[in-house]
Amino acid sequence: MKLDLLAIAAHPDDVELTCGGTLIKMGQKGYKTGVLDLTRGEMGTRGTPETRLHEAARAAKIMGLKMRANLGLPDARLEVNERYKFAVAAKIREWQPHTMILPYWEGRHPDHYTAARLAYEGCFLAGLKQLALSGEAFRPFKILYSTTYDETVRPSFAVDITAQFERRRQAILAYESQFRLKKRERNAKVHIPLDELENRVNLTSRYYGRMIGVQYAEPFLVREVMQIEDVVKMPVRSV
Repeated sequence: MKLDLLAIAAHPDDVELTCGGTLIKMGQKGYKTGVLDLTRGEMGTRGTPETRLHEAARAAKIMGLKMRANLGLPDARLEVNERYKFAVAAKIREWQPHTMILPYWEGRHPDHYTAARLAYEGCFLAGLKQLALSGEAFRPFKILYSTTYDETVRPSFAVDITAQFERRRQAILAYESQFRLKKRERNAKVHIPLDELENRVNLTSRYYGRMIGVQYAEPFLVREVMQIEDVVKMPVRSV
């Protein structure tokens, strides 16, 4: 199946947290959307790889995805090598997405910024006709970078997800092993950043929503200069 929009992330639940509302919104517009998770999140403190795969499938239904797959690459040990790049390139050729969403290329978690480079290079390789890889040579038209995890980055634009916010929240909470914590887990002495993550991304969505005059929004960055055809009807008030 050819996709209109494909998001690639390091772990199950990354997409839901960073660009889930946008995926839901684009699906509601009739676009074919999908997710490619690079690892099963097996190094996570909570849950099991099998549990997280089941949760990812549940979240995919909530988001209305047409496709979701997991490459099963090693969690916390992602690297940019030929085998991993070829695995990504094979999926790009199979699904032929017009637009891609990747993690921002800097960040706290090594898997996140490694996933950005790995996915980008996979996109490039997918377009090489002479590459010894099955499928038709193909490259996506546009690559967007989600900056939700890094509030210090000024995004190129933000997508209004006010109408999709509650559904995005349900997709996040589909990962019960991660976000529906038992009392003894809440009182654990070891601090886990995950404990604050859902609240943090919700606050981030509210912040960027306020910046564009809506309730909730998800931020994105592009490397290219954006083209505008009508400067009279541009959204977001200046004064």
